[in-house]
Amino acid sequence: MTLETLYSLGTTLALTGMLIMIVATVLLLLSKKGNTGKVRGGGVILIGPIPIVFGTDKQSLKTILLLSIVLTTLLTALVIILYLLNK
Repeated sequence: MTLETLYSLGTTLALTGMLIMIVATVLLLLSKKGNTGKVRGGGVILIGPIPIVFGTDKQSLKTILLLSIVLTTLLTALVIILYLLNK
């Protein structure tokens, strides 16, 4: 992969993520649920291959932990593949 390809891929992913956040916010504002539901959520801080997970309930924690493990595994596999290709 060339540097231009990686730059355009990163830019495309960042813009796609922002577009998804905007669409989700608009859909949330247009929904008829209003303020009647409970808010659940969480997040992950990845320091190298080690995920630090936090959340508001056990279901959110399990989901985010599973996603962070999958992401860490994919990232590690990608680094190993790229290392072997450039060797």
